Amino acid sequence: MAKRRISIDDGRAALAAARAGSSARSDVATAVRYLLEELAERAPGNTVEVRVPPYGATQCVSGPRHTRGTPPNVIETDAQTWIALACGELDWNTAVGDARVVASGSRAALVGLLPLVREHPVEAETLDV
Repeated sequence: MAKRRISIDDGRAALAAARAGSSARSDVATAVRYLLEELAERAPGNTVEVRVPPYGATQCVSGPRHTRGTPPNVIETDAQTWIALACGELDWNTAVGDARVVASGSRAALVGLLPLVREHPVEAETLDV
């Protein structure tokens, strides 16, 4: 399992700020990385690589492991889309259909793993993430 680098308190605060409309690089970067860490914790493994350039990437989902080069199952999206997906404000099929997510590989899907956070942005500071 991946070790958390962002404290839960810092992650929640950055996520609340990003969901409230902050475009500060530190808020967006911390929120994205926090959510990537949460995904890796909930779905440990090395089968799928989720990339949110330029902020971060993680490997998740148990199954066959790749060891070199580009992994066979890659998901890539922008920060705003990743936050919306992880918070349940955007569903996976819509994001893929609207080309807001590029997914390649037979296992490159996060259906059933998202959302990671379910509360409304205004409540983000008071509810468990």
